[in-house]
Amino acid sequence: MHAITIEQPGGPEALVWTDAPDPVAGDGEVLVEVAASAVNRADVLQRQGFYNPPPGASPHPGLECSGRITAIGAGVSGWSVGDEVCALLSGGGYAQRVAVPAGQLLPVPAGVDLVTAAALPEVVSTVWSNVFMVAGLRPGETLLVHGGSSGIGTMAIQLAKAVGARVAVTAGGKEKLARCAELGADILIDYREQDFVEEIRAATDGAGADVILDIMGAKYLTRNVDALAVNGRLAIIGLQGGVKAELNLAALLAKRAAITATTLRARPLEEKAAIVAAVREHVWPLIAAGRVHPVVHRTFPMREAAEAHRVLESSAHVGKLLLTT
Repeated sequence: MHAITIEQPGGPEALVWTDAPDPVAGDGEVLVEVAASAVNRADVLQRQGFYNPPPGASPHPGLECSGRITAIGAGVSGWSVGDEVCALLSGGGYAQRVAVPAGQLLPVPAGVDLVTAAALPEVVSTVWSNVFMVAGLRPGETLLVHGGSSGIGTMAIQLAKAVGARVAVTAGGKEKLARCAELGADILIDYREQDFVEEIRAATDGAGADVILDIMGAKYLTRNVDALAVNGRLAIIGLQGGVKAELNLAALLAKRAAITATTLRARPLEEKAAIVAAVREHVWPLIAAGRVHPVVHRTFPMREAAEAHRVLESSAHVGKLLLTT
């Protein structure tokens, strides 16, 4: 098969479309002929040499894909050759074929085409596990989403609104904020010109956000705690603003607040399977009903993955960037 390989860490040019060994479906796995994959920040970190795949995972980047099942390994039930699926991956999405643990498969939801379905597994699993399973966002609460126009952000807005929460977002510029508003965001904060702590307090009569979904890490840590409501929950899923910061624990204690930090890629198979099962139960009906939909900015041929990475790093996009085989 062909796949994107990274011979030496570096810039986008390090992504090379070349021959690669065909994967084989092992016990508990299926083989998927990839129709499309999606570009995520984790792929950029892997390309740069900062985020290696977990042991046993494919060396190729790509944390989600869509396609058709072409082979089924021992011990797999409930799936058949020819089924159209999308999948959460530990790696390997930037390729023509990938072996996937059966517990990480999802059917392509009703109303979504096969290619567009590649925009769903990683972002939906990330948002559902962090905002709902861990942080426990409830109807009537306020969610603050940093990076509201990103793939994660566009999905978080829609899911939070679908369960009856109020949504605040940060994004850079009027155009991105307008897109967030179209998706249902109630409170629009331009991080380039406004202080999100002041804005979220003003919009909530001083209470603050009940849940914050954060991609920035160290840079926003102190301000995120300041922006939390009493009994608030801060869910950190990215480190774009650095990895080390000081925190006044008295401020956290005063708010009886909680901070969680998670990644999805290296979790045990059973944890990923539980998240995927919850997504299928709770989110797939919302997609089928048209209440939630994937937001795709642009699609590239997979051999042009380098250009897709350049677009992602420019932060000029809204929603997901897809790669098609």
